[in-house]
Amino acid sequence: MSLLGIDVGTSGCKCGLFSESGSMLNLAYEEYDYQRPQPGLAELDTQQVWQQIKRTICKAAGVPAADKNPIKAVCVSSLGEAIVPVTAEREILGPSLLNFDGRGDEYLASLRSTMPKEHLYGINGNTLGSPYSLTKLKWIKQHWPEVYERANKFLHWSGFVSFMLGADAFVDYSLANRTLLFDLTREAWSDELLKWADLDREKLPSTVPSGKIIGSVTRSIAAELDIPAGIPIVSGGHDQCCNSVGCGVIEAGRAMYGMGTYICVVPVFVSRPEPAAMIERGLNTEHHVVPGRYVSFIYNQGGSLVKWFRDTFAQAERQKAIESERDIYGELFAEIPEDPAKVVILPHFTITGPPHFIQDSSGVIAGLKLETSRGEILKGIVEATTFYIRECLERLPEMGIEIQEYCAVGGGSKSDAWVQICADILGRSFVRPQVNEAGILGAAILAATGCGIYNSIAAGVEAMVSLKRSFEPDPAKHRLYNQRFEKYRGLAPLMAEYLRDLGVDRL
Repeated sequence: MSLLGIDVGTSGCKCGLFSESGSMLNLAYEEYDYQRPQPGLAELDTQQVWQQIKRTICKAAGVPAADKNPIKAVCVSSLGEAIVPVTAEREILGPSLLNFDGRGDEYLASLRSTMPKEHLYGINGNTLGSPYSLTKLKWIKQHWPEVYERANKFLHWSGFVSFMLGADAFVDYSLANRTLLFDLTREAWSDELLKWADLDREKLPSTVPSGKIIGSVTRSIAAELDIPAGIPIVSGGHDQCCNSVGCGVIEAGRAMYGMGTYICVVPVFVSRPEPAAMIERGLNTEHHVVPGRYVSFIYNQGGSLVKWFRDTFAQAERQKAIESERDIYGELFAEIPEDPAKVVILPHFTITGPPHFIQDSSGVIAGLKLETSRGEILKGIVEATTFYIRECLERLPEMGIEIQEYCAVGGGSKSDAWVQICADILGRSFVRPQVNEAGILGAAILAATGCGIYNSIAAGVEAMVSLKRSFEPDPAKHRLYNQRFEKYRGLAPLMAEYLRDLGVDRL
């Protein structure tokens, strides 16, 4: 018997088949690119991505895999705010506008003038911004009226894939919250927010907790994908929440430390902090996929900076590594010095995350000398992105959110050196799970819970998640990093005005 977990992201989709004990039986992945019809716009070609998702399902779960390990249930994890317009007959009506697409930004000023941010946060747990589904829905209603009228529902990708497999039209609480239209306390669509946004309730799917059966795979799609018909489809969740479940982060005091394109820390807590304090820190409050738990997202594009370093400082080595199937990141991290880097880096190479959401800055590498090595620069980048996270984490205890342990997942977590740097800077223990593909494992755990293999998500986590290694902070290095952290914190104020002017000069 097996569980099928699917994860749909901005740049690729994964599908994994897992045993009831959490062993990965099969894995498939397909990459895709988002489309830019013109500068400032970003969308997924829904038809194309759906075809690629179906191919990953065939590769990971089709016969004979299903013959050897009959699939008990399927569940989908997905990116957050992007939505797909569909008819009741499961016809796709258009592309999916991504959270960094600029369409809808024109409504922000008028919306902001009629809704105090404290009141909005009190209902939804977020403050008004362009990434959320609300502004995209308003844009579609005005500029694509034929799509808006024809659409029976606008579905997030988890709900969309489930719907196309045969489920009813549902959205789980964690993804519903990414619309800005969901009442976090009532766990239902907010009539007040829908009226404020001038959007129609009937265009939105029904809401449901994660881990509940919402339908079954139809005969027609089962025949197309070469999988058994009638498999229960279980409600999934926001990818960061499913990542957390897949590495066992379901209780207060723990946090997922995602190390991918984004560095994303997801702390778990049991009660909603005071809105004003969260707004001051730029932090959201969202339902975890685990009942009675909340999460927030602390992030920056640290993985992108490491990728930039690779492409800039090791282009030739990267190509050779690809040809010989070597791990280029392992080779580069082998060059970093043992002690903290002598350079101090401002990681503002792109828009930053909370608490500052800086847009008018740029990256800085300070302290360069003729003897500075590229390994020194790489270590400085990793330290800087961790320092940025630390700035936000240090204020969480004021709101009753304490983190004693982090669980590292994602591509960056495969580097022992990178994870150890994080432990030394933050002064907390890190653990790394046996299965690194936490998103699809988290979806599989929800599938197992929904179909009754386990009576709770906690029981599913206990059975299916195992830890591979722990990393303890080095006290001596932590003391050194405390000193370097103060140097880091002093750099941005010194450079802020100059970097703003530099940015204007580039326009």
